[in-house]
Amino acid sequence: MPDLTVHFRKPHDWAEPVRIHYWDTQPGGSATTWPGLPMTWEGEGWWRITLPGIEAAAMVFNDGAGRQTGNQRRERDGWFDADGRWRNTPEGESVPEPSPAPPPPQPRPQQARPPAEGPGLPDFREETIYFLITTRFYDGDPSNNFFCRDRIKFNAAGEAEDPHWRGDFRGLIQRLDYIRDLGFTAIWITPPVENRSGLDYHGYHPYDWTRIDPRLESPDATYQDLIDAAHARGIKIIQDVVVNHSCQYGIRGQVWIDHLPIKYYVPQGAEQGRVNHGPYQGNLGNYAWPNRDDIDNPLAPDWYRERHGRDPEGREPLVDPRSGVTVPAPGYNPGRFFGIDAQTLDPEWYHQEGFIAGGDWESAHPLQTKHLAGDCIDLATERQNVKDYIIGAINRYLDMGVDALRIDTVKHVERDNLLEYVNAWKAHKPGLFVFGENLVKGYGWGDLGGGDNGPSPIRPWWYTRLGNDPRDPNSGGDSGFAVLDFGLFSTFRDTVSRGSFGGTGQVLAMDWIYGDPTTLVTFLQNHDVGPDNDFRYRFRGDQWMAAAVYNLLWTARGIPCLYFGEEIEFMKGAPQDVIGNDDTLDTTGRAYFGDHLADERIAETQSHPLYRHIRRLNRIRRSIPALQKGAMRQVQEWGGGMSFVRDFDNGASYAVVGLSIGGDQSVQVGGVRNGTYRDAVSGAEIRVGDGNLSFPVRANSAGIYVLEGPGRIGEDELYLR
Repeated sequence: MPDLTVHFRKPHDWAEPVRIHYWDTQPGGSATTWPGLPMTWEGEGWWRITLPGIEAAAMVFNDGAGRQTGNQRRERDGWFDADGRWRNTPEGESVPEPSPAPPPPQPRPQQARPPAEGPGLPDFREETIYFLITTRFYDGDPSNNFFCRDRIKFNAAGEAEDPHWRGDFRGLIQRLDYIRDLGFTAIWITPPVENRSGLDYHGYHPYDWTRIDPRLESPDATYQDLIDAAHARGIKIIQDVVVNHSCQYGIRGQVWIDHLPIKYYVPQGAEQGRVNHGPYQGNLGNYAWPNRDDIDNPLAPDWYRERHGRDPEGREPLVDPRSGVTVPAPGYNPGRFFGIDAQTLDPEWYHQEGFIAGGDWESAHPLQTKHLAGDCIDLATERQNVKDYIIGAINRYLDMGVDALRIDTVKHVERDNLLEYVNAWKAHKPGLFVFGENLVKGYGWGDLGGGDNGPSPIRPWWYTRLGNDPRDPNSGGDSGFAVLDFGLFSTFRDTVSRGSFGGTGQVLAMDWIYGDPTTLVTFLQNHDVGPDNDFRYRFRGDQWMAAAVYNLLWTARGIPCLYFGEEIEFMKGAPQDVIGNDDTLDTTGRAYFGDHLADERIAETQSHPLYRHIRRLNRIRRSIPALQKGAMRQVQEWGGGMSFVRDFDNGASYAVVGLSIGGDQSVQVGGVRNGTYRDAVSGAEIRVGDGNLSFPVRANSAGIYVLEGPGRIGEDELYLR
């Protein structure tokens, strides 16, 4: 049997030795594990390897340090130059290969570099994720409930209701079995570190990264207790992390931002001590603290720290050291209590270029050096002291058992700078999965086109790669950092929200731009966005539309993520966050969910058709490795239906998927492996001997035909039958 010998001339900036990763060989279908086998130096820039007993193979040349070619396939000996051309003879005697190498968008081998990056380490592609805002999920300890000073809901009697800080770790521990019954194996929680702002219940205004916010914990329900209780049920914890910014008060023990104490603030026309703002009777200082203040930073100036505890009601006259004005003074410049002067920030910790406005949102430099909002002050993330502080703080939580990290506001930190943080955490905890939020309301292809008005260096795919060519994702390899799949999400406005898959294939055809598309975290909606209208609302489409998109998310490449409440169409059609000046959380997609989880209602919640649908999808995906980690190939889409193949480890797990939306569909897929296929949905069995598989799919259901598979998994439900 002939051997296959290939030669490769590496670019000058590649590391050595050059390696070859190959798969899908003929004969045998063998494969290497990433990054593959080292090649042999043969002089004048060329490297060589002979693959014994192999006639043809798909392959990627790489240096094991992030640089690689695009996917190639070779069926005879040859020389591949860095210019992207195969030759039948070495340079100087070359004859161009008659069949050119496959150009982009040829997808790279999706399972080539699993996020574990080593034997025996976890592979997060095997998980499915339930995302929740801890303070809005389930209240297990009313004693730690807390009202933010903004957006307070009052009843008809003028009494404050619905504390913003309502859910807590004790409540989450009490409902872990609910999440496990739904079939999820990982929980993504909003940032649990201590926060400070007028509306900080969500966790994205960090004040002390080293401390868990006490409004989440109880004596018998600490963060460690939550981690341990989740692990005891086989559930992983994903901690949300803010790297880009701090709250407007600085960082406790590290840096101070100049403000007057809020307890001295008196609105125009009001009188000190008579301000009625619900629990903030008297003043806007923290009503739950004896000293009625909003900050306890030891780096505050002496006058501030002296007033911190001595004058709890904020009545004793205080001279503003900046202006000389004496407070409390009704209507005195609110900016001295709440605002930020960027020019006075400590440059050791913060950027000083002002606030994002206008066209800044689509330009890398202002997006990454200006402040996101008045309560999100842009950190100088490139400075070593900032790195040391945040990296060290998060390492502590990894040591406690946190299993994965989600990074907030990714595009607001320059890629290579952000990867310093990501790589430090991955080095501290080998096998750690880290993904991030790079919000875009569109395909997010950047300089590759597709109607995108933003450059590649602020788009999701850029952060999954290591190259520096904004028009060539293959100029660099996989960065090892995954992202939320906003590109696929953005198509749902024009596809599933209209009862069609039309156009979904177009975005999936661009998977080659990502470092590893099987690690993308896919979703229908989250706490910021939904697919309807201007992306601001909880999904308002018909129930069958939601079921159809879940069928896609649970069978296509990527790691599915569900936002709490989707399983019962919670707050359907509501804005995801407050929009109007008088909106309160109970009118939004962030309303308190715990009423549906109360003992007297939880059975009703668990009987909802979408709850049962998602539970079965989780069971099916968990049983079929191809749906978790397999390369996605042969994607076909025709509006009312879709089909594709998921192939993991060269046929070790192999599934042919057909999806329908709106009506029954007939699915035909050619070029598949021969053998016996069994449908995980219906249990139907089909023998394939000619490479062609055909099967019917009921409306809004799926056919998941697994080669030598187990057959039906779970019982028929309304949308899987």
